[in-house]
Amino acid sequence: MRNLVALLSGLLFGAGLLLSGLADPAKVLGFLDISLMVKGEWDPSLMLVMMTALGVYLPVYLLWVKPRMASSQGPVLDSQYHVPNRSHIDGPLIVGAALFGLGWGMLGICPGPAVVNLSSLDPMALAFMAAMVLGAYLGRLIQRLIARRQQCPVEA
Repeated sequence: MRNLVALLSGLLFGAGLLLSGLADPAKVLGFLDISLMVKGEWDPSLMLVMMTALGVYLPVYLLWVKPRMASSQGPVLDSQYHVPNRSHIDGPLIVGAALFGLGWGMLGICPGPAVVNLSSLDPMALAFMAAMVLGAYLGRLIQRLIARRQQCPVEA
């Protein structure tokens, strides 16, 4: 049942990305490029999509999710909520956020829409996904190397 709900949730999310235009890199870049405001060509429609999503989720979070988390009740189809447990801002977070923002700003695509765009078999979508997977692998490899170096410092 849990996998079926996950599949249906993913399909709903993907359909929402397609209908809203968030899977279209040109539309996303039209929103992110504020210089288009001067020309009268800026597209604010994605801001409405994001505000609507927040307007739907915020009451659900405040009325359902947050009280269940506070009372240590798990979600309906799992034993616990999987939320980040770190609350401090550190170097890896800043670098990761900067890379994400640069990639989104240059290409107009982020991981969710990238998965949706795989169905088109567009070479750019495939290349983006390959680069994203490679980047995640290299990031974890670098984290392991840093952790190993901190455990066993090299003497000069």
